[in-house]
Amino acid sequence: MRVPLSWLAEYVELKPGTTPEDVHAALVKVGLEEEGVHAFEVSGPIVVGEVLEFVEEPQSNGKTIRWCQVRVAPEGEVAADGGEAVHGIVCGARNFFVGDKVVVTLPGATLPGPFPIAARKTYGHVSDGMIASTKELGLGDDHDGILRLSTLGVDAPVGTDAIALLGLNDAAVEINVTPDRGYAFSIRGVAREYAHATGAVFRDPVGAVAARAVETTDASGSAAADGTAFPVAIADESPIRGKVGASVFATRIVRGVDATRPTPPWMIARLKLAGIRSLSLLVDITNYVMLELGQPIHGYDLDLLRGGIVVRRARAGETLETLDGKVRKLDAEDLLITDDRGAIGLAGVMGGAETEISDATANVLIEAANFDPVSIARTARRHKLPSEASKRFERGVDPEIAAAAAARVAQLMADLAGGSVDAVAPVVGGAPAREAIILPDAFVSRLIGVDYTAAEVHDALAEIGAVVTPVDRALEVVPPSWRPDLTGREELAEEVARLVGYDRIPAVLPVAPPGRGLTRSQRLRKQVADVLAGSGSTEVLAFPFTADADNQRFGSVDGSPVAQVKVANALDATRPYLRRSLLPGLVEVARRNLSRGLVDLDVFELGLVFLPSEDGTLGSADLPAGGALPSDAELAALRAGIPVQPRHAAVLLTGSLLQKAPGRPAVAVGLADALDRVRRIALATGVEIEIAQGRHAALHPGRTAELRVAGERVGFAGELHPALAAELDLPRVVAVAELDLDAVIAAGDRPVEATPIGTFPAATQDLSLVVARDVPAGEVAAAVREGAGELLEHLELVDDYRGQGVAADAKSLTFALRFRAPDRTLTAAEASEAKLAGSALAGARFGAAIRD
Repeated sequence: MRVPLSWLAEYVELKPGTTPEDVHAALVKVGLEEEGVHAFEVSGPIVVGEVLEFVEEPQSNGKTIRWCQVRVAPEGEVAADGGEAVHGIVCGARNFFVGDKVVVTLPGATLPGPFPIAARKTYGHVSDGMIASTKELGLGDDHDGILRLSTLGVDAPVGTDAIALLGLNDAAVEINVTPDRGYAFSIRGVAREYAHATGAVFRDPVGAVAARAVETTDASGSAAADGTAFPVAIADESPIRGKVGASVFATRIVRGVDATRPTPPWMIARLKLAGIRSLSLLVDITNYVMLELGQPIHGYDLDLLRGGIVVRRARAGETLETLDGKVRKLDAEDLLITDDRGAIGLAGVMGGAETEISDATANVLIEAANFDPVSIARTARRHKLPSEASKRFERGVDPEIAAAAAARVAQLMADLAGGSVDAVAPVVGGAPAREAIILPDAFVSRLIGVDYTAAEVHDALAEIGAVVTPVDRALEVVPPSWRPDLTGREELAEEVARLVGYDRIPAVLPVAPPGRGLTRSQRLRKQVADVLAGSGSTEVLAFPFTADADNQRFGSVDGSPVAQVKVANALDATRPYLRRSLLPGLVEVARRNLSRGLVDLDVFELGLVFLPSEDGTLGSADLPAGGALPSDAELAALRAGIPVQPRHAAVLLTGSLLQKAPGRPAVAVGLADALDRVRRIALATGVEIEIAQGRHAALHPGRTAELRVAGERVGFAGELHPALAAELDLPRVVAVAELDLDAVIAAGDRPVEATPIGTFPAATQDLSLVVARDVPAGEVAAAVREGAGELLEHLELVDDYRGQGVAADAKSLTFALRFRAPDRTLTAAEASEAKLAGSALAGARFGAAIRD
């Protein structure tokens, strides 16, 4: 919301010399966010000039210029730039005449850009200044010709300061208005907030509207006996959430207006600073009052209306051409303004083209209504048609100012467009009564943590416009009509804290109770993240939404179809499902980084996946009412509709693990690096993760490992299938791993402890075993480890040989063994005995034989 200071000063006292920064500082104190400052960026001397004469001079480039003599100061006086009273000025525009009053920027002035003005030689003359257009002054977009003051209805003496005359010396502060504070989308609301912050006197503009005969009618729109009202009816037969789309509909009629009259410069300047372009006098007036009071206004050409107005929902097949020239197919939920021909406007969003105000309009019907916020929000989003009106209705408009706003528009049209206002001012419907909120004594202090006195609480609530009545050990508070966000005692407590001052709230660091802290699961998850980050991986957070193909590709081990959860209102139509695996997100991260030239990647993510039942069904319990505590049965039904959401850990590596360096080639990533990350997770959680030969539909068939804990599958590791990697525009080798971190943590039953370093020397030996090719090396290693017993400290596979000297259907596995005893120095015989015991067990299980 942009607030011109001159406009703000009409309704709240601004001390002399108040700057935009001062206003921002005051508004920040009451919780409004500072955005920026807007001004016209012009500086003088800029004056009113009179065209005395001009000569048209054709140029060789085909252009015709005018060499003008312009009086810029009264005869006998010095001009504002210190020069002669008459200046010679070259002008390319041809839309002015001798005797016209124009705006002259004299040497030394600056226009938006910045564009400094100086006397300069052009087209054979020294142009001593410039005659300005509306666009050059920053007042609008019209650059078809210079600004003639007569077109604005302005007549001022020659030499008058044009900056003050046109309101170009004003500035506006811009604030961010949060959705719960829609009242601040008006000068009225911001002026009230400034008064709260500074203690300045607030003058409500609603009270400044001239007294009008406001007459309340019933829903049929029938008028009282002393006048004739325009017929209006609210006939909403399909209310949303049980709320009728329109609660108040006020009208006013102004007859005999001159729609061609110019908008006065002060109004143009204020609208421009507020971010709204001047269109025509009658439209500008409706926009002006909307900004002033926060009540959207719509004007109809009365002579184009057929019959009366009916507010109703759209019917099947109805269409409407809106003011932007588009024909829109209407939805049954759309709230419409209609007459006898059908729809003439989308209520609270945009009017229709058939009854649009134009230069030919002589009689105007003014509409000021109050519409249901949810209905307006849905219509605006459905038609992708945000507007200044819908922005205000969505946040809540004061339902009690409709009649005053209509009267204010009628008053301005009568004053500026020469119309006469009908005496009858009917209002259909009425503002709903606000329910009282009981605020117990000391509730505010307990909630905020500040000792507020009873007087401070009472005065703060009264200051925002609430009706406050003391009752037994409490206050009965009726919120003002312009604050629909105040619905409970918590909101009232926030208002007290805001108005008394946030500086009263102490900054106290809470002390954690003894014996508390992270749970075991939280601590181990943190350890996993720390260990992976410490190994050189980068943690990423990917979106949990994915496509069906990705869920089927990575969420299924064997490629069979899997159930998945579809989002009802997806942000991205190409990714409407919740992920079953973390890998689609990591793949997308890799693709984005590769497209930017980052080819060496080592990333990981810890996050939730969503696993519905095998048939894909979810619970279908209706959401309970928001104002009532749900029953145990309702809670159980809601929980039944939530899919299982285990936390997974996943890694992805591609490119080089070690970069090429002098004397060292680059080391490419592969399956071993993904398994290394798995081993680090095992160490961080204190759980033994078994690695066995496996398969996965998305992975290379010969380079896939299955991850198990206590014999149960918890994940997989491997390299993406080369064909899939090519399809995804990834390098040929992409190493990945994913495991169910919750299952791994749940399997652990001992704390993670560091292994003490042995103080006795180790004995090292190698063991080469020949086994059948289809025997997994990991199972052979497990047999050797088991058979060697406690003296075996470390075992590592160092060679897998297949070739000459080994049978075609066999392979030779070489293990490096390290033996150590905790209490003595081992002998070679003891180490050999342990090695042979391991070899014997491997031979018994897999037919392994020691290679000669």
